[in-house]
Amino acid sequence: MRRTLVGTALTVLVLAAPASAALPRAGVLAPGRSLGGVRLGEKPAAVRAALGSFYGVCRGCERPTWYFTYRAFDDQGLAVEFTHGGVSALYTLWRPPRWHDTYGLVLGAAEGAVRLRGGPHLRSLSCAGYTALVADTHTTRSAYYLVAGRLWGFGLFPAGASPCR
Repeated sequence: MRRTLVGTALTVLVLAAPASAALPRAGVLAPGRSLGGVRLGEKPAAVRAALGSFYGVCRGCERPTWYFTYRAFDDQGLAVEFTHGGVSALYTLWRPPRWHDTYGLVLGAAEGAVRLRGGPHLRSLSCAGYTALVADTHTTRSAYYLVAGRLWGFGLFPAGASPCR
């Protein structure tokens, strides 16, 4: 499994956080719309307004990537990738507690529950060490990450983009 998904510590630069915005304690995947309150295409200023300025910057990532975590160098939170000045991918880091989707699926749920609630439109993609169940719309791809038969994380990408990170 890739380091960003499992939350292996990466070298990051941590910035100060304003009191007004922060990573949600119970983030939500709204399939096809948003993850943790952030939408695809949003500009960096909008991301900081929603999640604050307490984030690490990935060194060595293919795309500019910010890691929002609950504490400095923590392994649980949300990754935000940027391409051409806008959000191009969102995915959870590790398995942040209390995160869920709008169908009521919480991280840690059994694979059967994900498939049941996600419906027959979920397609299975094999990534290195984990599985991504994806649901596509014309513009987005929502991902449900499974590790050892359990829901481990969420992702939101442009339609057709690989959810493997």
